[in-house]
Amino acid sequence: MSEQQVKSYRVQGFDCIECANKFEKNVKRLDGVLDAKVNFGASKIMVTGSTTIEALEKAGAFESLKIRNEADQTIEHEPFWKQKENFKVYISAVLLIISWLLGKQYGEQHIFPTIGFLAAIIIGGYSLFIEGFKNLIRLDFDMDTLMTIAIIGAAAIGKWEEGATVVILFAISEALEGYSADKARHSIQSLMNIAPKETLIRRNGQELVVPVEAVQVGDTMIVKPGQKLAMDGVVTKGTSTLNQSAITGESIPLTKTIDDEVFAGTLNEEGLLEVKVTKRVEDTTLSKIIHLVEESQAQKAHSQTFVDRFAKVYTPAIIIFAVLLSVIPPLFMGASWGDWIYRGLALLVVGCPCALVISTPVAIVTAIGNAAKNGVIIKGGIHLEEAGSLSVIAFDKTGTLTRGVPEVTDIVTFNGNEQQVIALTAALEKGSQHPLASAIVRKAEKIGMRFNDIGIEDFHSITGKGVKGRVNRTMYYVGSPNLFEELLKNGIEKTIHNQVISLQKQGKTVMVLGTDNGVLALIAVADKLRDSARTIIQKLHQSGIEQTVMLTGDNKSTAEAIGKEVAVSEIKAELLPEEKLTYIKSYSRKQKVAMVGDGVNDAPALAEATVGIAMGGAGTDTALETADIALMSDDLTKLPYTIKLSRKALAIIKQNVTFSLAIKAISILLIFPGWLTLWIAILADVGATLIVTLNSLRLAKVKD
Repeated sequence: MSEQQVKSYRVQGFDCIECANKFEKNVKRLDGVLDAKVNFGASKIMVTGSTTIEALEKAGAFESLKIRNEADQTIEHEPFWKQKENFKVYISAVLLIISWLLGKQYGEQHIFPTIGFLAAIIIGGYSLFIEGFKNLIRLDFDMDTLMTIAIIGAAAIGKWEEGATVVILFAISEALEGYSADKARHSIQSLMNIAPKETLIRRNGQELVVPVEAVQVGDTMIVKPGQKLAMDGVVTKGTSTLNQSAITGESIPLTKTIDDEVFAGTLNEEGLLEVKVTKRVEDTTLSKIIHLVEESQAQKAHSQTFVDRFAKVYTPAIIIFAVLLSVIPPLFMGASWGDWIYRGLALLVVGCPCALVISTPVAIVTAIGNAAKNGVIIKGGIHLEEAGSLSVIAFDKTGTLTRGVPEVTDIVTFNGNEQQVIALTAALEKGSQHPLASAIVRKAEKIGMRFNDIGIEDFHSITGKGVKGRVNRTMYYVGSPNLFEELLKNGIEKTIHNQVISLQKQGKTVMVLGTDNGVLALIAVADKLRDSARTIIQKLHQSGIEQTVMLTGDNKSTAEAIGKEVAVSEIKAELLPEEKLTYIKSYSRKQKVAMVGDGVNDAPALAEATVGIAMGGAGTDTALETADIALMSDDLTKLPYTIKLSRKALAIIKQNVTFSLAIKAISILLIFPGWLTLWIAILADVGATLIVTLNSLRLAKVKD
């Protein structure tokens, strides 16, 4: 696979799913092409092998598709009434009206209106007929095939007026599909225009305005007040407030100063900033968001997969049913051939699965685009759908429900002074990545302790319990009270144990410093609850989430204090990473469960959950890569919105599929008493497509 060239192209002119599927098949038949995959939502095609843009456009000639290299990101889709290929429809419509007036004056069977209707059918439908016949020869029964048979059949039995009307209304139906697809894609395409295409940089002492593609890692980008950042980087000079809503969905500006990370697409509101570029344009956080959102269109939801499978069986079945309906009554019951052939043609028209096929993808593209604009990356329709049917949401505590920046609150010494205790503990913990260790190191730095001068030998991490290291021939341990209950021959002394319990009841995590002979000190650390945590849990319960669970490695007393404050349904404490995974597995056996974490320590649990939701995606590549859904801002406020949007999307998809099938069923029942005309059939099809489209586009209005 590595030797095979894989290239992406952008496609202009996709009006319907059927067109996209047909284009994919045509491209696969091209010389030099080994495989092709169309992404309808992103309006792209991925080609494995070698081909040219000219060859691709020839494969898409049936729909006058225009192909561009992926780098040419903005492709404007002209409105239906401006597209040159649709002028034939206008001519057909004019001919239809003139012929109808002639029919009123001379009679419907007169040669003048008949010629007019025939001309309208040929001019408006010749390209449709060519594709329809090609598909019929290949036994590829799609919408073009159905319409071709129906229109030519109507003309053959003398229903000229209705045949011409079907041609025009079918063209309008396809235009509606194209409009809905473009409208849904617009929210995704608008992401591409967030960041500037060029920027002012300083290179070798000179200031230059260069295209973003020419900016190199290490260049200094100069960003004036009121300008957007073109690249990701780190501030090297200046202080300003940046509006990061384009990335995180948060409209409240954040103050950025030297050494702070900044992102492409964010707006510099006040001061002049100099930023050292850290990523190339294709690697920026914004580029990753656009890539993930576009790729998410290719991951079909369960309902979309069902509709695709159903349509493959449904369309040939409709053709067989229409043939039997046209033939059996005249042959075996002496019924009129003309009457029953007409009913069979009406069945072909009403059986066209336009509304059904478009019912799911437009809803999914619209919802994912809306989410991206609000700082939530949903990596596929399947995850959107799963999030809409969640029953349980499990949260990691540290950095998720809490701020993730714990502080030392109490130091209780039994041997030595506070400064010695902090210096020794910081020396042991400085190599640890645990947030509690970081709190102790920060405390030591704050009071000016030179803990880096303390030599540590035989350092070891004790998984899930603490660390140990030798200082001046004495082995010291720092860890949870449980570590010392196991380490000390008689466990922790009762008076010290009572002090531990007292601190834990206050919602603090207690770390113990000592040797295998006894406890030297207790260090209490507290990680404050996020201000919005309790409100968010309430909103989730109100939105239909049955159970919220807090999973933490912290001790039971601390976990219960925080869990009660935030009002989660269930608290699971003192868990090792593999135990978190076990709990997620146990929940997912009975119901659909989401895991919310930071995307690093919680990676196994995020992967195991029905939906993994990572926070802080703007600053963490791991969060974007690991999770099914990434909240770009480092807080939970977007979670209730995500659940609300997902549930709304799921409801709308069900409404669309149910409505599309119901319209078909009712129309088919009207055939038998002879009430279904070609007029009603095509209007039912166009009307269903329009209603399903407008219903799907309501997802663009869902607010945070």
